[in-house]
Amino acid sequence: MSRELKLNLPHVDELFTTQEQRDDAKLERVIDVPLHEISDFPNHPFKVRRDEEMLEMAESVKQYGVLVPGLVRPKDGGGYEMVAGHRRKMASGLAERDTMPCIVRNLSDDEATIIMVDSNLQREKILPSEKAFAYKMKLDAMKRQQGERTDLTSAPLGQRLDGKTSRELLSEKSPDSHSQIQRYICLTNLTPQLLDMVDNSVIRDKNIQQIALRPAVELSYLPPEQQQALYEAIELEECTPSHVQAMKMRKFAEAGQLNEGVISSILQEEKPNQVEQFKMPRDKISRFFPEGTPPQKIEDTIVKALEQLRQRERNRDAR
Repeated sequence: MSRELKLNLPHVDELFTTQEQRDDAKLERVIDVPLHEISDFPNHPFKVRRDEEMLEMAESVKQYGVLVPGLVRPKDGGGYEMVAGHRRKMASGLAERDTMPCIVRNLSDDEATIIMVDSNLQREKILPSEKAFAYKMKLDAMKRQQGERTDLTSAPLGQRLDGKTSRELLSEKSPDSHSQIQRYICLTNLTPQLLDMVDNSVIRDKNIQQIALRPAVELSYLPPEQQQALYEAIELEECTPSHVQAMKMRKFAEAGQLNEGVISSILQEEKPNQVEQFKMPRDKISRFFPEGTPPQKIEDTIVKALEQLRQRERNRDAR
């Protein structure tokens, strides 16, 4: 009976390099990577805005360069994928630099996702939508990693580790609590129009309505078509639902009774501490404003016109 002979032959590289050279090749280095060779992280949840803060960063890069290297991973087809440093990349481009210092590291998809999220959650100003999709991406990556490590847990997909769920483990290394993370992840079910209104609770653009986090979570349980109906009602009524009103809408939706009429009726209910408002039919003033003029701009223009009218009357009475 013949026996297969197995030989552990050295790799060809080992024949022509020393151990010191092979160990040195494994060390991470900071290299200047051409910007055009760096692609963005797929479905990157954090928005890179060309705002005042970005312009200040670009000016700093122009004077001193990028002080903290970015983190990239090599792509199979060539080039690199950004893991951490999207804002530094934009600032480098605005500063008219062709390259950016980066650490090149081989990472799996899940490892890269976790690092990408963790590096961005440390920022001071993060929009609710950014946290929502970032937490969801990291949570999914953690579940997949735990599922692969059968030595740590025998539960399907590693849902529990040392008696803790993946979401509880996520909260231990995040600035938000377990329940708050769950609320943020719910926001991923909102339509883009409603999610923009949630983000505006941080941005505070006068031309966009605002929805707070708690009512937004309740609204995330509505089907997309009912969320669209709500968005249209918000535009018409020029107000957003309170937490109590959002809970009412969710209950009506679960009972199969939520429609445009019910939504409008709930929105028109007086809210606690609500300031009395004067409303005018849009068709009476539409001829004075271009189509698509934001409600806040219409209001500001009317108030300014009334102030000018009052001043003219005072000047006339003073003569």
